[in-house]
Amino acid sequence: MLHYHTLSVTSFQQNCSIVWCSETKEAAIIDPGGEAARIEAALHKLGVAARHIWLTHGHIDHVGGAGALAHTLGIPIIGPHEADAFWLDALAQQAAAFGFEEAAQPFTPSRWLREGDTLTLGHSTVTVHHTPGHTPGHVIFHAPEAACAFVGDVLFAGSIGRTDFPGGSYPTLLASIRQRLWPLGDATRFIPGHGPEGTLGHERLHNPFVGEGAA
Repeated sequence: MLHYHTLSVTSFQQNCSIVWCSETKEAAIIDPGGEAARIEAALHKLGVAARHIWLTHGHIDHVGGAGALAHTLGIPIIGPHEADAFWLDALAQQAAAFGFEEAAQPFTPSRWLREGDTLTLGHSTVTVHHTPGHTPGHVIFHAPEAACAFVGDVLFAGSIGRTDFPGGSYPTLLASIRQRLWPLGDATRFIPGHGPEGTLGHERLHNPFVGEGAA
């Protein structure tokens, strides 16, 4: 069975999630935006061993600590989709532009992800869905046995991701939510890149941007 623990990191208050197999204690770190030492401390407290870093997209607040953690822990960085390579190539510029409080160590993922890919964590399997719109290479991670999805900055409780950054597209984002997220099921809990968790069913009915009542 998969379990997860989420901690808010950096001044962006970005949700970094640690997800692990309860039987093997093998873990993945999803979107380590920064504060690598805090993330390492959380791994130790949970008693799990990180085997991978998984990235939903290439924005600094989601990847700022990935290079340092990968180096320290000796683990690979997986994702996002290759369409976000330009964001990772510009990591130093992103850090400078947003006044990032810690130096972001450059990196190249060990593996890019595509729609329908699967990732194994202990005895559990997680499915990858390509969800462009916020960024062109954004992906989400769906853990069906835990009835949850880690959705980065695609969907928030009562809101959706920004589309005014390079490569963003409002119509594409709405299509990603409707075509990739809603089919995961109303009972599926989603863990966004910022803010509180929610259920896809609630957002499908009530989200003012993409819910059934939206214009």
